[in-house]
Amino acid sequence: MSLSIILQQMGVICILVSIGIFLQKNGVIDNLTSKKLSAIVVDVCNPALIMASILGGNVTAGHKELVYAAGLGIAFYLVLMIIGQFLPRFLKVAPDKRRFYNLMCVYTNTGFLGIPIAKAILPPNAIIYIVVINIFYCLLFYTHGLAVIGSDDNSSGDSSNLRQVFNPGTVMAILTLIVFLLGINLPPILANTVEYVGNSTVFLSMTLLGVSIARSNFMNSLKNWRIWAFIALRMILFPIIVVLILKSVSFDKTATLAMCLMAAVPVGNLPMITAEKKGMDTTILSSAIAVTTVVSILTITVLIAGAIAIL
Repeated sequence: MSLSIILQQMGVICILVSIGIFLQKNGVIDNLTSKKLSAIVVDVCNPALIMASILGGNVTAGHKELVYAAGLGIAFYLVLMIIGQFLPRFLKVAPDKRRFYNLMCVYTNTGFLGIPIAKAILPPNAIIYIVVINIFYCLLFYTHGLAVIGSDDNSSGDSSNLRQVFNPGTVMAILTLIVFLLGINLPPILANTVEYVGNSTVFLSMTLLGVSIARSNFMNSLKNWRIWAFIALRMILFPIIVVLILKSVSFDKTATLAMCLMAAVPVGNLPMITAEKKGMDTTILSSAIAVTTVVSILTITVLIAGAIAIL
């Protein structure tokens, strides 16, 4: 894939994000509408996009690639959990706020933003690695992630956490892998429906990101030097190291690009939503989401283009 194609696709994403900002500023999308649209994207459209990526017939990866994806996913999150322990201390974050930077390191926007961008700029086979990463994300967040956030008296117990692990995104990702492994061909009426629903994901998710940015105190968030240090270390240096390591062991180019993208996506929304439910001050998380999301449009473009150039 050439640099011009990447720039063109990321330019489209910028325009879609701008539409979201415009709609929010003009009162077309309020908080309630945004919340309902987010639920549709997370529970319906994004899962459909995962399945549609496989049904398109462009994925030629085999079982070996799936094994590689699982191995990379395990290594990826093990390293991130270690980074999450040490980076807050390196940035001299106050002890009571370190949990948030820990979450920011590990739980980035691999689904809501990562899947549409992968669909737009990466080769078709990259979706296998993206799907596996998102399965690990869900499994880890409702175990490790909740432990990092801390317990609260209103928790409904392990059974509730288990139900959250098997959310529509996780279930569809697992079903997608089953369809892929068994070579199942869905009836045209189902395949076309999934494709139509999945195709709406990019527009809706990017528009909602624009709405989120418009709602945030973005200019004030830009003054937080720790967020910029986080961007430099976690969203720029870490993806570069991932690419260099995978290149040094002659790993598959598509896998390397997929892992570069997964390492470069901005801070995700789920930690903030969960912390808000527990009554915590989420100023750090909301500020980081706004700044890293805007900056990621540039950093992802540069990182993916750079990775393609050296691979």
